[in-house]
Formats: sequence, structure tokens, C-alpha cells
Amino acid sequence: MKPLPLSGQVTAVAGLPDEHDRVVLRLRAITERRGDVGIHDAALVQNMDDAAAAQAAGFQTACLIGNGVDLGNIFPQYIKLPGQFAYLGDGDIIGLHPHSRKLRVLYRRASSHNAFLVTERCNHYCLMCSQPPRDIDDGWILDEIAEALPLIDPTTRTIGFTGGEPLLEWRRFIALLDMTRTLLPDTSVHVLTNGRGFASPEVVSAWAAISHPQLCAGIPIYSAVDHVHDYVVQARDAFDETVLGILRLKDKGQRVEIRVVLHRITAPRLVETCTWIARNLPFVDHVALMGLENTGFALANQDLLWIDPIEYQQDLALGVSILSSAGLNVSVYNLPLCLLDRKIWTYAVQSISDWKNAYLPICDDCAVRDRCAGFFSTGRMRESRGLQAVAVHDGTAAVT
Repeated sequence: MKPLPLSGQVTAVAGLPDEHDRVVLRLRAITERRGDVGIHDAALVQNMDDAAAAQAAGFQTACLIGNGVDLGNIFPQYIKLPGQFAYLGDGDIIGLHPHSRKLRVLYRRASSHNAFLVTERCNHYCLMCSQPPRDIDDGWILDEIAEALPLIDPTTRTIGFTGGEPLLEWRRFIALLDMTRTLLPDTSVHVLTNGRGFASPEVVSAWAAISHPQLCAGIPIYSAVDHVHDYVVQARDAFDETVLGILRLKDKGQRVEIRVVLHRITAPRLVETCTWIARNLPFVDHVALMGLENTGFALANQDLLWIDPIEYQQDLALGVSILSSAGLNVSVYNLPLCLLDRKIWTYAVQSISDWKNAYLPICDDCAVRDRCAGFFSTGRMRESRGLQAVAVHDGTAAVT
């Protein structure tokens, strides 16, 4: 199982403005051209006829994926991508650093799982972080996102922002959210943040001033016990600041999702955590109970973190029941149906991003594969002893 490549290097680049600048390009299929060719548009070409048609249509830049023609004879500006990016199509957006030839896929029009990495910096050092933080100057990423936003299809249903911690440069980031609100008013926006920045009234007020009805902050709480949460995120007083931030957000009428990642430290306290959330934060908009992605720091700490989901199956079912009974909107993410108690199947979501979602050979004969979350293709998967195909007998799903 391999995830879809979202970064790499172009095999050739020519004519782009300054080789030391970063360039954002929207790929366009000539046959689907909508008559709005701009300076950020690159025509997808496969042969000389495509290249000639693209030039006649006013494209200044061409993009060839895989082996093909010599574009230098027609286009002064062009890039060539290796064949592994053949999945890219009309409306997709890439970021390119011509000097190093480094490439990042920023947006895929056909995907429902688009998310922008805002920064690699973070004020947490979570034991299971799938995107280990780096202390680097990466403010250029915000500039790149600002260039990409006007190129996104306005019919896009949802956009995510993640990190690192997006609120470390909160003024610039909130300005970016405001820009998103203007350019994509019908698009839901979900921001993954540790929530500590919202302990500041100034930050909360600026966030609320965006007035986006579909803006939601996804904030983790890993335990109802402060020192356990602080240990998981490796930051002193993180629990207190996070809870204060949630309270201040809700006081301003903002949407909040609580996320609980399940592993050997958090799972044994799951019922306690769900009870605490139901009693103390019953006004949050959503609670997501999430299986562990075994990548990043989770790999380095897997002896500390790994737990077979079968071991917390009943506690998970009870936790869902507690939250649901309190009137909370609750979902189960990242866990296959065969590892869940049947009573909570209706709460299970196909949550794993399409670029890293995969299934095992045992899933081929499963009757509920089409509505199962499946598995992460990133990192190193640990197989549960409870993995089984589900069959259908008399219209009722059953594990076989």
C-alpha cells in the first residue's frame, strides 16, 4: 500500500520568471478550457498538437506529465512532471520552486479531502504526531496559499488547514481565512489547531470577526486529566489553555470540534474522557473519536502507543453512547467496521483522506467495504487480531 504522491521533483523546467521564486500553477485541460486563461494557468499537453492548440488559446505555460514531446520548440515556459503525477487533471493546483525543482500538489479539484499545510512549526510535540514539527522559517507557505486560493474551484465543498500549529502566526493566518471567506463563501472550512491560541481574547475576537458560518476549529483533548493531556502533547499547562480557548470560542458562537486520538495512553481513559466532555462541554458541535495513524512520531513511540482496537472496542461503544445520549454529535474516524461494535456502525465515517486511504486483501470479500474507513497507507500499519471480512446473511451484515 502506497499513498498518492503529493510532493516530488519536476524532471524539467524552463522559462519561469525567476528561478529562485516560488510559482503557483493551475493545470488546465485544453478541451475543458473555460475561456479564462490567466498567468497562473498551465496547459496540460500530451503531444505537439496539444501544444499548438494551447499556444493558440493563449496559454503562456505548458505542463507535460510523463514522457513525451520536446516542448522547448513551441513553449518558452514549460514544466515536465514524472509519470507518478499522472493522476493530476484539470483544475488541480501545484506549487513549484523552479531552482530546486521541488513540487507540491496543493489542491485536487476532484478530491473531497483538500487541506493546506500552513506551517511545520508547532508549540506541541505530540507523542503520535503524524507531521513532526520543525523549527524553521516557513512563512512563505502562507504566501503560497494566498496565491492558490483565487485559483480554487468555487464549487469546492470543503477546505482544510492544518500544521504544525496554524495560529502561531495568527494575524497572517486569520487574514488568510478572511480571504477564504471572500473567495469561497460556500465552502466549509476546517482548521486543525491545538486550540491554545484561543486562550487569547484578541485571537478569538479576530477569528469570530471573519463571520464565516461554516468555519470550524478541530481541537484535540486527549484526556479529562490535565497532566495526561499535557504528557501526550508534551507541553505544560496545555490542557488548561485548550479548554479556556474552547470556552472562549463557544462564547463567541463559533463552531468547535473536539478530537480524541485513541492509543495506549488515551484509550484506557476513554469512558472517563467522554463523560467529562458530555458534562462540561456539551455545547461543542462535534466530537471525533479517532484511530491512530501509525506514522511520524507514532512510529518512534509505537511500543508506548500501540494498542489493538479490539482491546478498547467496548469502551469505544460506551463512549459513543455517553456522548450521543448527552445530545452531542459524535463520529468514529479511522477505524474499520470489523473492529467496531455493531451498535456504533452508524457513527463510523470514511474519514481517511483519499490520497492515503487503502484496503487489505482480506477486504476484497467484505460486504461493507464500500462504507468502511479502511486503513492508512502511510507509515507502518499494525494489523489487529480482529480483522475479518463481513458477509451478508438474509440482508444482515455479519462477521465471518
